[in-house]
This record gives sequence, structure tokens and C-alpha cells, in this order.
Amino acid sequence: MDTRRGLGTLRISPINLNIKKLDKFVQLLGPAYLRVGGSEADKVHYLDKPDSEPDSLVLTREQWDDLHSFVRRNQLRLVFTCKYGLFNRRDQGRWQGQEVLALLEYSKQKNYRIDVFELGNELNAYWAFHGLMSQPRADNLARDYDRFTELVKSLFPDARISGPGSAFWPKLGETVRPISNITPRFLANLKMPIDIVDWHYYPFQSDRSPVRTRRARIKYLLDPKSFEYFRRYSKRLSSLRKRYQPQAELWAGETGSAQCGGQPGLSDRWVSSFWWADQLGMGARYGQKVMVRQSLLGGDYGMIARLTLKPRPDYWVSWLWGQLMGQSVYAIDSNDPYLRCYLHSAKSGKDKMMLLINLRPHPTELELPEGLRGRLSSGYVLTAKKLTSRRVRLNDKKLRFQGGKVNLQQFPQKRFTGILAPHSISFWYCEAAQS
Repeated sequence: MDTRRGLGTLRISPINLNIKKLDKFVQLLGPAYLRVGGSEADKVHYLDKPDSEPDSLVLTREQWDDLHSFVRRNQLRLVFTCKYGLFNRRDQGRWQGQEVLALLEYSKQKNYRIDVFELGNELNAYWAFHGLMSQPRADNLARDYDRFTELVKSLFPDARISGPGSAFWPKLGETVRPISNITPRFLANLKMPIDIVDWHYYPFQSDRSPVRTRRARIKYLLDPKSFEYFRRYSKRLSSLRKRYQPQAELWAGETGSAQCGGQPGLSDRWVSSFWWADQLGMGARYGQKVMVRQSLLGGDYGMIARLTLKPRPDYWVSWLWGQLMGQSVYAIDSNDPYLRCYLHSAKSGKDKMMLLINLRPHPTELELPEGLRGRLSSGYVLTAKKLTSRRVRLNDKKLRFQGGKVNLQQFPQKRFTGILAPHSISFWYCEAAQS
């Protein structure tokens, strides 16, 4: 999609989705959802360029067709953010959706599948990105969402509806009260139930962000206090879901290391992987059914570099998580905030899998109950030469594709010794207890 009028500063050509190398990267992360959204979702026009806006952003038929071809061949599920629009407050609560209807009718005609729909991007943060008078009130947004749900369900009855996608800032939460603290009233005022309560969260802000409550700096990226706000807000969203929309799932609908494109020289490096591994574990522990990562490619926080199509450290964390961590989650806690631990069923077999994150700059001995420590056998350790490395090693071997493929069999497992490598992320098999 052309982004000449977007929030970024780098002018680039539309993404080419017809690249075999990109397909191979994506398939290694599957099964997965692909979300198409972001700040430009509320500026874009669908299919045709309006005569009154010759320089407007347009999602063309060709781009929409290419997207669905990409989704189908890579067996992805599509989450699509529909346009809410940038209009004055007096118009809110009267959403019409003619442009959205045109896109839906075209999609129905082409037999395209869209698994999840949402309306607008971070509607509680309109005041920050689009001006104070664009900020919708919660009750008006609920009325607009009811219209939106009726429209979507009339053409895609099996699709799920997600909302409100509110942005939560570290330390501030849902931004400024009472202007944009909209999630509770929005959920309470909906007449038509939604399927997914979702929210957006970035633990840090890049230097591009208009609101910076915690800048992306190495000292914060390795500070365990920085990770704890996700736990706090997860509990709050879970409580709101149970109270107002108990039939819905809870999703982290957008997350990345640093808002507004990521922080250059940090979000694309090894030091950025610790929050990501921890948030995957914590999200599962506190009921997030899906974690939508911003972004697959694009920006400094993209898991794949846009221009070179090389995987960044966060990509490998995601790949290992998908290869090793199962769906069942077990309660386990660490009394050392610099040693993070999470326990799941293993992806295959009867064993469990423990994720261990060492935020310390030196080797650290792990203290575990004897019954548990004796069951940790072998696993995989991610490390890098330095915190700002672009490349990581798995069990001391370089991670690279060979003929477009990579598999765990290329990396002989390490035996668990009880000593964690400095600044490491590791996955360890925990053998089933003897009956």
C-alpha cells in the first residue's frame, strides 16, 4: 500500500507480497493470523480514488487481490481493520460505512475469507494522532460498532468482530481520563455482543512518538519493571471482558517494542527480544488467546527487515515459541525479577517446556525445587555477541536458512546444567513426572 501520506517519514513503494522468500518466512511461523491495520487504516479509501482527493491513500483491487492470494497460499487467517474515518465529533454515532460496504461486497463476490473484522485503529488515541475533535465518545463508538457489526454479519455471518483496540500506555494506561478512557463504557454500551475484546500495548515509545512515558533505551529494555505493566493491564482487560462481554475472547490485538515504528538501532536488535519473549509467556499466563505482533515487516520493529528480507532476532524468538511451546499453560513464578520463567505443555509429546529469560549480564544459577530441576533435561539457548547484535545464535550456532529452510534438527540440544547464559532466552524440556 502506498504510504506517502502516512505517519512515517520514509517514502517507500508498496509491499510486494509475491515473493517466495517471504512466503517461506511466513510459513515457518504458522499457523498464524495476519492483521492488516494500523494508523493508516482510518485514512485509506477502498478500491477507487475519490475525485476530491487526488493524492489520497487507496487500497486498490489489485492490492486487495494480492493480499488474499498471500493469505491463502500461506494458510493464514486475516484480521482486517476497517475504516472508521477522520470526522468531527458531531458526526460520531452516525457511522454509515458506504466505503466499507463496497469493499465487503467486492470481497464476497471474489469469495474471499476474512476471519476477524475491527472498526478503526486505536480509537481512544485519536486525540493524539488526529486531533482532539476527532476523539469519539464511548457511547457514540458503541452505536457505530453496532452498525458496523450488522453490516459485516449481513455479508460475512461467520466472521468475528473485535474491538475496541484501545491503546494502553505504560504508566498512563488508557491515556487521558476522562477524554479517552473509553473501553469500559464502550463494552457496557454495546447492544450487539462482540467476539473479541482486544487492546494495543507497547512497553516503550520510540523517539517518533508524540507521547513518551517510557523511552526505548537499553536500560529500560532490560528492566523487569518495564515488563510488569503488561501484567497489570492484562488483569484489567480480563476483568472488563468478564463483566461486560463474557462470551468474548481476550486478545492483545497489536504489540511491538516501541510505538511509532520502533526505535532505530534497538527495536531491530537482540536487546529487543527480551520483552517479546516475556510478553509471549505472560500473555499466555494471563489469558490472552492471541498476540498480534506489530509488525511482520516494516518499520524498525518489523520481525523481517523490509528492504533486505532478513529475519531479525524477534523473528527467531517467535519461531522457537511456535516450534516448542504448547497450548496448556501452568502456573510458575520466579522470586528473582531478573530471571523470568514460564511453563507450558511441549508442542509435541508428553513433556512440558520451560521458557527461561536471564536479564543479567553474567551467568546465573537457577534455583528450582529439586523435583522440578531434576526433570529439566535438554533444550535450546538463544544468545548474541552483544545486546545490539543484529544476529543471534542458537546453541552456539548461527541461525540461517539453508535452501530457504531451517529446522531444529540442525541444532543439537544442550544439556541442562542449571547455569543460565548471560542475557539469554532459553527453552528447556521438562520431562513428565514418573507415575
